Amino acid sequence: MPMPISLYNSFTRRTDTFVPLDPERVTMYLCGPTVYNYVHIGNARGPVVFDVLVRLLRRHYPRVVYARNITDVDDKINAAALEQGVEIGAITGRFTAAYREDMAALGIAAPDIEPHATAHIGQIIAMIEALIASGHAYAAEGHVLFDVGTYPDYGRLSGRDTDELIAGARVEVAPYKRNPTDFVLWKPSTPELPGWDSPWGRGRPGWHIECSAMSAAHLGATIDIHAGGVDLAFPHHENEIAQSTCAHGGEVFARWWLHNGMLTFDGRKMSKSLGNVLLVHELLKRHPPEALRLLLLRGHYRQPLDWSDAALAQAVSTLDGWYRVLRDLAHVGVEDKLPVPASVEAALCDDLNTPQALAELALLADAARQSGDAAAKAALLGGGALLGLLQQDPEAWFKRGEVAIDEARIETLLDERRAARSARDFARADAIRNELASMGVVIEDGAQGTRWSIQKS
Repeated sequence: MPMPISLYNSFTRRTDTFVPLDPERVTMYLCGPTVYNYVHIGNARGPVVFDVLVRLLRRHYPRVVYARNITDVDDKINAAALEQGVEIGAITGRFTAAYREDMAALGIAAPDIEPHATAHIGQIIAMIEALIASGHAYAAEGHVLFDVGTYPDYGRLSGRDTDELIAGARVEVAPYKRNPTDFVLWKPSTPELPGWDSPWGRGRPGWHIECSAMSAAHLGATIDIHAGGVDLAFPHHENEIAQSTCAHGGEVFARWWLHNGMLTFDGRKMSKSLGNVLLVHELLKRHPPEALRLLLLRGHYRQPLDWSDAALAQAVSTLDGWYRVLRDLAHVGVEDKLPVPASVEAALCDDLNTPQALAELALLADAARQSGDAAAKAALLGGGALLGLLQQDPEAWFKRGEVAIDEARIETLLDERRAARSARDFARADAIRNELASMGVVIEDGAQGTRWSIQKS
């Protein structure tokens, strides 16, 4: 029997043993990107962390249905399209493709379902109609708003009462609202904006209702896990709970709420005004993707994580060490079906404790280095696989990112150097080493021969 998985539930504020509603079909929804630009590295933390959770769940349950949405209608998208004089599809198509490529580069498996908001307008309208019919929403001046006063539990997820919400929320002041905290489900579109016909006129959905409708359409009225960044807990997730619960006759919307902490940069919040927003698309050009993934897993997912050049260099160094072990054991064969070490799995079953799992992986690397046997190598690879690490060829890791390197020329020079050493022409051998160094090639002489790798700047 697999060990139980314990997860912290942001809604109950407790860590409990995870028990799905239906063990034959575990459902999970993660709030995806609004595709109007490249995403920054903070946006990648949730997808990386919850990718590990999905890997863990798939080990324990026969079927996991994982949805991560694409928000492809939004005021930011509209603004970008108007500025560039194109349809919103030109913006969303480009950045949806870029998002998929960036996430794949980070080792994140594609979700089972990737619903797009614009493909669910019918479901969105139907949910809004149900909310109006049950007295939880009202139409006013071309808008439809959710009536927060009809849902007594509003604010429970974020732990705020209504007075705090009114004082602290960035709510649109509008004369047609019954309550200051009422939020938009549908809003009218002017001719230059995208819109769809509806019972309330041509318009477009609000952000919050999109996720509720897409989740219900693909996963059902009640889902097992809803995940996202802690910055979404209010108002987005709070509003999702209210509208989904009321649209489905009081049924629980999500049984577990998981929130990842925010990313800081050298101790400061990432923001455009500070100029420290790091785009994943750009980072991938300069750093090994696996190092980015490792760094995002270094801290516990519920805590803030500080990003720095030093931390990234340390992640590269750590992977260098682990891949060096695997390279040294390249001659040791292992079975295709890798075992998952109990120590790594136990750490992840404890509220997705990735720092502890990485510490266990380091111990497995030490054990493999010392023993050099197949079981130890397989354990290291199996533990890495559950974390989405150590799955590439070690030689590829050490020679990464160099498309202009002439490997044939390097091998020719190494052959010449071996011949010079055999002839005890050490001056020529040293000259060849220096020539290789000028090409950015570092060589290592060992019992198993000479290996080379690229010296990273």
